[in-house]
Amino acid sequence: MTTRRDATRRDAARQALYQRVKQGDLELADALRMMRRSAGKTQAEYAKLVGVSPRVLIDFERGVGNPTVRTLRRMFEPFGLELTVRRRNIDADSDEKDDLARRRAQRGDDENE
Repeated sequence: MTTRRDATRRDAARQALYQRVKQGDLELADALRMMRRSAGKTQAEYAKLVGVSPRVLIDFERGVGNPTVRTLRRMFEPFGLELTVRRRNIDADSDEKDDLARRRAQRGDDENE
């Protein structure tokens, strides 16, 4: 049984998700985790809802999965979100450049790509 407090908590989580999406400071795995939690679903429940295996969802949330674009679309669709590509606005701010280099190194990307 859903309580009013649970519904209020999920609504607040959903609003926080949409705010982070609007700000553009949200990684895909973080977005998915926030979405799932705002829906009040476990990993297994959300995986079943969107038609993916629980392992795919778990690995993706942990940052070790490599889902297809089709799978990503399925996971984000219940929230009306779509995948897009946009150019990063990286200026002379060295902290931002360092952060990008650190993320590339964690993923094993070649910086010259």
